[in-house]
Amino acid sequence: MKKQSLPELQKICSQLRRDVLRMVHAVQSGHPGAPLGCAEYFVALYFDQLHHNSNFQMNGKGEDLFFLSNGHLSAGWYSVLARSGYFPVAELKTFRKLNSRLQGHPATHEHLPGIRIASGSLGQGLSVALGIAQTKKLDKDSSLVHVLMGDGELQEGQVWEAAMYAAHYGMDNVIATVDYNGQQIDGPTVKIMDLKNLKAKWEAFGWEVIETKEGNDLASVIAGLEKAKSLTGKGKPILNLLYTEMGYGVDFMVGTHKWHGSPPNDEQLALALGQLEETIGDY
Repeated sequence: MKKQSLPELQKICSQLRRDVLRMVHAVQSGHPGAPLGCAEYFVALYFDQLHHNSNFQMNGKGEDLFFLSNGHLSAGWYSVLARSGYFPVAELKTFRKLNSRLQGHPATHEHLPGIRIASGSLGQGLSVALGIAQTKKLDKDSSLVHVLMGDGELQEGQVWEAAMYAAHYGMDNVIATVDYNGQQIDGPTVKIMDLKNLKAKWEAFGWEVIETKEGNDLASVIAGLEKAKSLTGKGKPILNLLYTEMGYGVDFMVGTHKWHGSPPNDEQLALALGQLEETIGDY
C-alpha cells in the first residue's frame, strides 16, 4: 500500500472515529471509548507501518501480522480493515447485527478478511501472537508480528506466562503494544487493580521497552512504531507502552471509563460527530 502524508493519515483517523461512533450508535451496543483512543495506532499501523496485503490469506506468509487481544476494540479494527481494502466499507453498517461477519468481538467462523483469531476473552492475544511468531522463525520468515493489548488486560495471569516465554525464547520478531489509558470497564485501573510501574515490570521480564508518551499524536505513534521496529532482531521481544486517552476526539467522552462500553444516544452522537470532520466519506 502506498504510504500517505501525515495530513492524509490524520483525515483517516477522523473518519475512523466517525465510523466507530456511528457503528455502536446504530445498534446501541458496543465499546466506543478505547477505539476512539486507539485511532492513531490503528491508522499508523495499517496505513504506514504494517507490511500487509488486503488480498487476505489466512497463513500470512511473508506478511507482517496483527492480532487484537482486547477484542472489544473491534469497531476500530473493522473500520481500519475496511478503509484499507479488506472488505467493502458499506459492510460496516452490519456491525453487531444478526448474521453479520462483524461480530461484537472478532470471530473467525464468518471468514471476515483480516481476522485470524477469535478475541475478546482477555489475556490470550499475546500467547497466540507468540505462537505465530515462533512459526515465522521456523519458516525463516523475517516479517513481524504485532499485538495490541489493553492495560486492564494485564491483570490477567496468562499475559505474564506469555511474557516469560517470549523473553526466554528470544522472540525478537514480536512488537506488543499496550493501550495505556488507565481505564477499564469498572473504573480507573489504579483503583481496580493497580498496575504499578509497567515499564519496570516488562523490563524485569526480559523485554525491551519503549514508551510512546503521546499516543494520540499521529507523528509520535508512527515514530514509536518505527523505533520498535528498529529494535527487532536483537534477541529481545519489544513492548511499546502507548499512552492514550480513552474517548479521545470527543470532548465529553475523553479520559473516563464511562464510555468503555456505553453507546451514545441520538443527541450525543450528533454532538460527537460535530467535533469530527467527515474526511473520506461516511459509509
